[in-house]
Amino acid sequence: MNIDHKKPENRPLYIFALIAVGVILFLNIFAIPAMQERSVEKTDYSTFLSNVERGNVSKAEVQDDYIYYVVRKNGEDVVCKTVRMDDPDLVSRLYEAGTSMEAVEPQKQSIFLSLVIGYVIPIVIFVFLGRWLSKKMMSSMGGGPGGAMSFGKSNAKVYVKSSTGIKFTDVAGEDEAKELLTEIVDYLHNPQKYTEIGASMPKGALLVGPPGTGKTLLAKAVAGEAEVPFFSISGSEFVEMFVGMGAAKVRDLFKQANEKAPCIVFIDEIDTIGKKRDSGSFTGGNDEREQTLNQLLTEMDGFDGSKGVVILAATNRPDSLDPALLRPGRFDRRIPVELPDLKGREEILKVHARKIKIADSVRFDEIAKAAAGASGAELANVVNEAALRAVRDGRKFATQADFEESIEVVIAGYQKKNRVLSNKEKLIVSYHEVGHALVAAKQTDSAPVHKITIIPRTSGALGYTMQVDEQEHFLMSKEELENKIATFTGGRAAEELIFHSITTGASNDIEQATKIARGMISRYGMSDEFDMVAMESMNNQYLGGDSSLSCSFETQTLLDKKVVELVRRQHEKAYKILEDNIEKLHELAKYLYEHETITGEEFMKILNDPPKSLTASAE
Repeated sequence: MNIDHKKPENRPLYIFALIAVGVILFLNIFAIPAMQERSVEKTDYSTFLSNVERGNVSKAEVQDDYIYYVVRKNGEDVVCKTVRMDDPDLVSRLYEAGTSMEAVEPQKQSIFLSLVIGYVIPIVIFVFLGRWLSKKMMSSMGGGPGGAMSFGKSNAKVYVKSSTGIKFTDVAGEDEAKELLTEIVDYLHNPQKYTEIGASMPKGALLVGPPGTGKTLLAKAVAGEAEVPFFSISGSEFVEMFVGMGAAKVRDLFKQANEKAPCIVFIDEIDTIGKKRDSGSFTGGNDEREQTLNQLLTEMDGFDGSKGVVILAATNRPDSLDPALLRPGRFDRRIPVELPDLKGREEILKVHARKIKIADSVRFDEIAKAAAGASGAELANVVNEAALRAVRDGRKFATQADFEESIEVVIAGYQKKNRVLSNKEKLIVSYHEVGHALVAAKQTDSAPVHKITIIPRTSGALGYTMQVDEQEHFLMSKEELENKIATFTGGRAAEELIFHSITTGASNDIEQATKIARGMISRYGMSDEFDMVAMESMNNQYLGGDSSLSCSFETQTLLDKKVVELVRRQHEKAYKILEDNIEKLHELAKYLYEHETITGEEFMKILNDPPKSLTASAE
């Protein structure tokens, strides 16, 4: 889809002001004087004397620098002028020739024309310049498209039919959402098929999901497939500094949509204007937002659905929307646009990989496994980072190693090459990371270790252990969650076992282990004391999930105690696993210390080989 207009090029204001001043100066300095004296003929002094001697000069007037005189030519009087010379006999010559010493008035042009050039044109120039400057000032204050001074005009971007528009083939990993939206496209193509049976299409469809999953892209793909005008506007663009302007913009938007029906209206981030109305508020601070919402509700009820106007909206905060907006007859369909699964991630990677050159050996299934939990936008970033890494290395195509490194860049940041750890810190980090990996490998139902590294990253991590599940998991058992907690505590346990001391390196591990343990007890009912009673509620599930406890202080104290007991129990289990496999802990840590990175295959080979006698001490 292409925008049907081009944005004009902005030029500095002073350029137009200088042009206007230049035109006015030219008129006053050159044009007007030239027109006023256009009938005066210039001659030299000798010609003037020759005409006097022949008696052709009827009148003459001597001024400071010039002599004006009238000469008879071809039966007409012509006014001439010449430069005055120092001639003491001039007056006597004029008397002898019978020349009258009267004032000579040059024949001037039309007074009306002089007024137009001298006054009207400058005034017109300044009026147009003033109007243009006022528009620029209103635009800079928000008065342009979508600004505060646009007085109710909708600033929706209008996309029209284009051969290069976005299609459903450009969207991958959201098959269910595409299937639901395909019906809308079919209705816009063949509305009679539905009207014959008496069915009517939903007036609106709400796309909900986490950021970066492709909600806006899906809306544009619907318009691209339907090949109808597509109005795109953000919810924040309805918010105005003047009360009532947002509602006026809603009216103008639906008026334009009805004129161009069939069409699609897409409102991005609709939660900006669609939040629940607070009946208990008497401050009036939300009057503008509520008026805008009321107008939107009215317009969605009022427009004729048979014209083929479909309303699409996107949000990642559906729980904050007003119930009146979600009822049937307004947004009839709620289409979830969730994070892609394993197959979806693979398809998304292939779509974005079309734009770059890649090696034939690239395995997108392996990359998709390593990118578990990534959104479509993050996967697009992974592909782009792989291409950038290939350019930095002087290659003309991206390889499997480029994609694997780009995943680590997205997860943990770039390698921090200027951070050099001391030998002691490097050894501690080696044991810490191997502690995670060894605890994970010695437990059942744990994801296999994919990579261990002690190269510092820009995210602040001094090292990390990456685990990759062979298959997609949608449910987690109690045992699997406990194993995760034990794995998180494995790094600290290795420090305690080998160095008999602890460091600050386990801060993120502690945070993650506590979060899982608290969720098991307060949300998932995985404790005997609280059984299936929810102690915690989640808000904004698509934006990180803010939690709030819904229990008494006494219960909260008991809950905290149970969380501590659960983490301590798994911490002790991790310590015992490392203690039982201390020889492999030394061997793996030594290898990691020397090579800085261990792949999953290398890790399993060392782990399964018979233990070697190590002479290196862990000091």
